[in-house]
Amino acid sequence: MNNAELVKQVDECFEMCDYLEEKGVYSQKTDTPLRETLRVEFLHFLVYISLADQVFNDAEDQFIRELLGYKFNKTGAALLKSKWNLNEKDYGTKIPLPLKYCVLADAGRKIPGDIYKNKKARKMTETFRALGEHYLAVNSAAGAREIEALTSYMTLLDNFLKEFGLLSPDKKTKAFTKDEKASAETGKSKEGPDEAAAQDLMAELNSLTGLTAVKKDVNSLVSLMKVQKLRQEHGMKTADVNKHMVFMGNPGTGKTTVARLLAGIYKAIGVCRTGQLVEVDRAGLVSGYIGQTATKTQEVVEEALGGILFIDEAYTLTNQKGQGDFGQEAVDTLLKAMEDHRDDLIVIVAGYTQLMEDFINSNPGLRSRFNKYLYFEDYTAEEEIEILKNNCRRQEYVLTPEALETATRFFEKRCADKPASYANARDVRNYLELAISNQANRLMNYKKLTKTMLATLEKEDVEGIEL
Repeated sequence: MNNAELVKQVDECFEMCDYLEEKGVYSQKTDTPLRETLRVEFLHFLVYISLADQVFNDAEDQFIRELLGYKFNKTGAALLKSKWNLNEKDYGTKIPLPLKYCVLADAGRKIPGDIYKNKKARKMTETFRALGEHYLAVNSAAGAREIEALTSYMTLLDNFLKEFGLLSPDKKTKAFTKDEKASAETGKSKEGPDEAAAQDLMAELNSLTGLTAVKKDVNSLVSLMKVQKLRQEHGMKTADVNKHMVFMGNPGTGKTTVARLLAGIYKAIGVCRTGQLVEVDRAGLVSGYIGQTATKTQEVVEEALGGILFIDEAYTLTNQKGQGDFGQEAVDTLLKAMEDHRDDLIVIVAGYTQLMEDFINSNPGLRSRFNKYLYFEDYTAEEEIEILKNNCRRQEYVLTPEALETATRFFEKRCADKPASYANARDVRNYLELAISNQANRLMNYKKLTKTMLATLEKEDVEGIEL
């Protein structure tokens, strides 16, 4: 998106404010039109981001002047921040008033025949995000604090929309865009960044149960990548960001799921060329004969070019030091490929926390190429029950109150004991599969089955399950 497109997007938000007033959704007795309230909100938002690092420079002033018509210097920005409490504690938890009215109109279907198809709140949120990203892109001194401020504030707005079911469009009724229609007719995909797809995938990521720290890290990482892409589009210097990552945590904590979503997000924002996730383990890289491991590893790398190579239990490549082991050959081949294809290959290595630390420390080349670590914590019993209910919902099952109580006791004990076979969300999936199997055996005793019976998991279906 260039500056002209951004100005058009901002103007559309002002027009939406006029539309809300025209339709009587916003009818406050005040002399200030809603569009002017939004203009001030945009200003506060940009100053809030800018002063996260206590610095306000000429590039930021010029951006605000061109987009919103306000002129500020460092002193003026600092005074504005003080007057309106533009800090993380106060402003960082506040929903903009115009967005609240958009949500009221969209969630409540307040406007029959809405020309914006009840997507005003989403459009306005996307504009806040685009403003913030472009604002950081034009600032050569933008750092981690400003990116974190943008990320946390956008998470606040996204969660607000999610509460009212407005974050993602209805996949069943979504109309084709002109580009999507052309793609469907020609069989060719639209090239280039796809902001709508990125937002859908980010929404899916942020809706995952638990993983609070991981989601925060990924949101910050995506913001950083988007800002660097924008700086590149503006012909500005970009930071040399290492995209390779280490995912550390126990089995079943969502590492593969997050990697899959990240591949799609990176494709949508233009960081990855093709965006596929190629998942392998030791067996997919190592052969039992001299010379074959390098070829096998190189073939996997070729398949992953343009996307993400995800190596699960990567520590098994270096922790088997016996004679005839070719794991180190796979590592050496991989390190060379990461250097040869530095702009077209992202590698994520994953596994148990301590074993992955040993893996990274086993080779100076690994330490130098992997400097971004994401820690996947075990799920709590409450989170596992939430996952169970979500899985039931997706598969069109429902637990009776008694069955839910039984399942809750099971996962509370399992999370407390954490036996050797404990596997977080995989336990939930296996538990549900066994419950469904028990239900099927129970229902075979009935001659006539209703839809409710087919959907209901009773207490006896979940009792006595062992994993």
